[in-house]
Amino acid sequence: MSATLATEDILIIETPERVPLHFALASIGNRFIACAIDHTLQLLVVFVMVIAFTTLANYSSLGEQFSNAPNWVKAVLIVTVFLVASGYFAFFEWIWNGQTPGKRWLKLRVIREDGRPVTFWEAAVRNLLRTFDIMPAPFYSIGLISVFVSSSDQRVGDMVAGTVVVREREAEAPAFAQVFASPVSDPALRRSFKAVDFVADINLLTESEIEVVETFLRRRWDLADLPRQWMAWRVTLPIMYKLRPTYDPATFTYEGFLEELLHRYRAQHRFVD
Repeated sequence: MSATLATEDILIIETPERVPLHFALASIGNRFIACAIDHTLQLLVVFVMVIAFTTLANYSSLGEQFSNAPNWVKAVLIVTVFLVASGYFAFFEWIWNGQTPGKRWLKLRVIREDGRPVTFWEAAVRNLLRTFDIMPAPFYSIGLISVFVSSSDQRVGDMVAGTVVVREREAEAPAFAQVFASPVSDPALRRSFKAVDFVADINLLTESEIEVVETFLRRRWDLADLPRQWMAWRVTLPIMYKLRPTYDPATFTYEGFLEELLHRYRAQHRFVD
């Protein structure tokens, strides 16, 4: 569906409409700081859990607590600590559109190599291999070597999952307020792209979210091709994260997806007040 090229710190993804989107790859420094923030949060959560467990168990020391606690309590604590340690990154990257608290702070995002949002599968795979990338712990030596030798700055987990970490550069596309405040040149919605057949529960969308789609589709032709494609990508990304649609990648286009989405939504809600 798309061709991916990398030059220095720029990732170029060609959309199905043959428009190249330029993504700034996240620097090693930013990724390190974001990762340090996330690991610090992990340690804080585990520390609070242990303190709470010790307090509730009313033992004087962690060793006494662990030796005298029932086996099921030990199992719950071990499983919980394991989930926090291993599932933290995958969980947040799945529900927060490719971001963890650290990545959100640094304005970084994990996306697929074709520019689409990561699914739970990609988030899980890239982070299951974090244990390998971090070796020898906690220096991420294997991951750093992989980033240096990869043309797209990917650690081993990214290579296997087919993901990249990019910096969000909102200047690449017009601000939503700038586009939506411009005069409406074509108030009638029309199909300009082949409809994208997808399966998803569009009732999960709110009216305000569908209004964003509708406003973009009405005013998109006031934009040049590249800003229009960027805006289409930005509007589509959070919707795909929310709906998790299934579709044929060979026939997918961002604007075709938004057009079909709007038509389906309005058809279902036409007679609803």
